[in-house]
Amino acid sequence: TSFLPQQQRVKVEFSDNGIGIQEEDLHRIFDPFFTTKEKGTGLGLSVVYGIINSHQGKIEVRSAPKDGTTITITLPLKVEPEEQPS
Repeated sequence: TSFLPQQQRVKVEFSDNGIGIQEEDLHRIFDPFFTTKEKGTGLGLSVVYGIINSHQGKIEVRSAPKDGTTITITLPLKVEPEEQPS
């Protein structure tokens, strides 16, 4: 976890040393119902993406097969209210 004072954001990184994500799957991991597992709904990362996006944040994934995966979440310290149409 780190504070980015210039941007008024906080950054959280999660890393593992697992099998990684196949390159051809990386662009689909946030799609609803996408999964590479026999059991599972494929909704987890889609929900995470939606929550982070609704808080004006950003999520990035770096992964390589056999090298693991790093997920970086960046969130603003203060969320600006969305403009309402008049």
